[in-house]
Amino acid sequence: MKGEALEVRDASARYVPQLDMPVVPEGYKQTEVGVIPEDWGVVSLGDCLAVKPSYGINAPAVPQSDRLPTYLRITDITEEGSFSPDPAVSVSSGSSENYYLSEGDIVFARTGASVGKSYLYRPSDGPLVYAGFLIRVRPNQQQLLPAFLGAYVTTGRYWQWVKLMSMRSGQPGINGTEYARLPVPLPPLEEQRAIATALSDMDALLEALDRLIAKKRDIKQATMQQLLTAQTRLPGFEGEWEVKRLGEIAHIKTGSRNNEDKVQDGEYPFFVRSENVERINNYSHDCEAILVPGEGRIGEIFHYVNGRFDVHQRVYAITQFKPGVSAKFVHLYMRMKFGAWAMQNTVKATVDSLRLPTFLDFEILVPPTESEQIAIASILSEMDAELEALQQRRAKTAALKQAMMQELLTGRTRLVEPEKRDRHA
Repeated sequence: MKGEALEVRDASARYVPQLDMPVVPEGYKQTEVGVIPEDWGVVSLGDCLAVKPSYGINAPAVPQSDRLPTYLRITDITEEGSFSPDPAVSVSSGSSENYYLSEGDIVFARTGASVGKSYLYRPSDGPLVYAGFLIRVRPNQQQLLPAFLGAYVTTGRYWQWVKLMSMRSGQPGINGTEYARLPVPLPPLEEQRAIATALSDMDALLEALDRLIAKKRDIKQATMQQLLTAQTRLPGFEGEWEVKRLGEIAHIKTGSRNNEDKVQDGEYPFFVRSENVERINNYSHDCEAILVPGEGRIGEIFHYVNGRFDVHQRVYAITQFKPGVSAKFVHLYMRMKFGAWAMQNTVKATVDSLRLPTFLDFEILVPPTESEQIAIASILSEMDAELEALQQRRAKTAALKQAMMQELLTGRTRLVEPEKRDRHA
C-alpha cells in the first residue's frame, strides 16, 4: 500500500524496510542536488575553482569619489543578484588593488540575515572592490561557467543548502571552506553555455524593462511637478489657482475597525496601515475617498477608492469633497507634496504618527475649475496605468525566468540533446 513500508529481502537474506521513493524518469538519476540527467555530474564547488575562496577587504566605506574605487557591500546587492547601491560609496585603502573583482567572479554574503545572497560581477558595473563580509569565488571556466553557477545559486535547491549550512547558534553564517563544499550540478560545458545564454537573454529583457520603467517614472514625476504646481497649463484653461487647506475642502476622520476585523476573501476593501488592502464583510463608507495611514510609513501610502469600504482606526479617511473639488486631483497632489509636510509634523512615539491637525492644515494649490483638475488627474492617471502595466509585464517576465531556471537547471528541459552533445567540451 502506498506510503507504507514494504518488506524487501536483500542479498544477506535479511528483511529490510524500504519506503516508497519518488519515481525517477528514465535517463535521470537521484542525487544530493535532486533528480538530474544521467550524463550530468555533481561536484563540490571547491573542485571547480581556479583559486580558493577569498574574503574581501576590511575597510570602512567613504563618500563616493572619482579618485577612489567603488565599494561593493552586502547592502549593494539586490535580492535578484544585481549591483544597485543607494547611494554608491567608495573605499580608501592602500590594499584596495588586491580586492578588485574580475569578470567571472562571484561573491557570496557570508554572515547575517543576507547570508547566501550572491552577485556575479559584470564589467558594465565598473571597477568594484568587495567588502569583508563577502567571499569571492572564481570558477575554473574549463569546468564550470560563471553564468551557470550564478544562475544555480538563485534556485530553491541552493537556498535549502544555505538554510541547512547556516543553522548555527547565534548569527547565521557560511565561511569560505563551507561554500567550497556546496554541491553543484555539472552539465557538460556545451549545455552549461546554452543554459547560460538562454537565461542571459531573459536578464537582458528584464534590464530593458527596468530601464523603461525608470524612464517612464521620471517622465511622470516631471509631468506631475509641472501640472500640479501650475508651471504648465493644459490648453483651454486659465484663471488663478488658489491655495486651500485640506480641512476646508473635505471631511477628515479616522476609521473604527481593528486588524482582527479583516476577513479573507471578504466582500469589501478594508484599508489598514500598509500598502496591502485587506478584505472585510461590512462597510462603513460608500463614497469617493482618499485613505492615508496615520502611523508607520508616514507620507508614503495613499489609496484612492470610490465605492463601499471600511477603515482601520489608525487610517485617515478623507471624504465629502466640496463641490468644485476633484478627489482624484487631491489624491495626486497629496502623493507629491504631503510626505514632506507629514515628516515635518509627525509625532515621535513608538512609531512615527500623524494627528488630525496635520491633515486639516495641509495646503493644496487648486485650479479654479473642477474640469481642469479632472483633466490633469486624467493625464496622470493614464501615466500611472502605463507604469502599472509595465510593472506587471516585468513581474510576469521574472516569473517566466524562474520557471525556465527550474526547467533548465534541473535538466528537465534540455537545450542540447545528449546524442548531439560534444562530450569532449
